[in-house]
Amino acid sequence: MAVIVRAGAAPMWWPGLLAAAVGVFVPGLTGRRIGLLAGAALFLVTLAVVAFTRTGRYAELARGATRAGRSDFLQDRDVTVRNWRRGHRWWLLGAFLVAVASAAVLPGAGGLVLAGAGAGLWLKAARFGRRELRDDVLYWVRTDWVANGRPAGRQVKAYRTTGPVAGDAAPGGARRRRL
Repeated sequence: MAVIVRAGAAPMWWPGLLAAAVGVFVPGLTGRRIGLLAGAALFLVTLAVVAFTRTGRYAELARGATRAGRSDFLQDRDVTVRNWRRGHRWWLLGAFLVAVASAAVLPGAGGLVLAGAGAGLWLKAARFGRRELRDDVLYWVRTDWVANGRPAGRQVKAYRTTGPVAGDAAPGGARRRRL
């Protein structure tokens, strides 16, 4: 489950930083200093909003989680990440272009907002990973319940659980380290 949340973090973080770097070289209407200060404030606000939105729904689904059965189809981490990124590639490209174009008004601010969204997703996945460690399980979403990469959407009735060493993802959605 945390893999789906974490799948959007890197494609927002790195292009956001690139768009902010482009904004540093563009004077913009408000000037670099004001644009970057506004961008830093918006980064923090966006990070907090993304990281703490819908946490109640995530907790509710985790409380009602049941053990994964043999009939549940659970995807590998790489397949989940690839599907999420393919399904959202045009939105990510559009967000990057808007962030770069916003440098004409507030240099760096749009890129820092995009980077803040990526950092917020990473923080949300890390918080859920701590819950997985505490509960000593991995939470999964059945692939037929996930619509448009939403791990807490209306179609998700409950999470499934497996042992902490199942699958190829570590708690929090990171790659499992092989020894």
